[in-house]
Amino acid sequence: MDFPEELTYSKEHIWVRIENGVAIIGVTDFLQKEVGLVASLELPAEGDEIEQDDSFGSIEGIKTVAELYAPLAGKIKAVNNEALDRPEFINDDPYDNGWLLEVFFDDSEDPVKDLMSAEEYAEYVESRD
Repeated sequence: MDFPEELTYSKEHIWVRIENGVAIIGVTDFLQKEVGLVASLELPAEGDEIEQDDSFGSIEGIKTVAELYAPLAGKIKAVNNEALDRPEFINDDPYDNGWLLEVFFDDSEDPVKDLMSAEEYAEYVESRD
């Protein structure tokens, strides 16, 4: 499985990339394989607030439906409407075209302090088998 080094990861299989003061959020390669071919997504709207560790939506695949849990708190800047329209983007490219949300976060603290590095996440996934 692929876990890019420049990202951080949550135990709920969500990745985060910080770019220009915005957190880009998506699901990991592990999660997209767990749910199988992604059939649909449920995501919040632009302008909505999300709270760390709270559910912000769901991903439905041919194998299962999974809740999506926020790795950080903030206000939704953008939603990937292409992924909503064509959820298979997540299976094809979970780390680029398959991103889910862009989130403005409180920059007074480190937004990824509670998340894992790629190496830590790989060990976490391996320990679950």
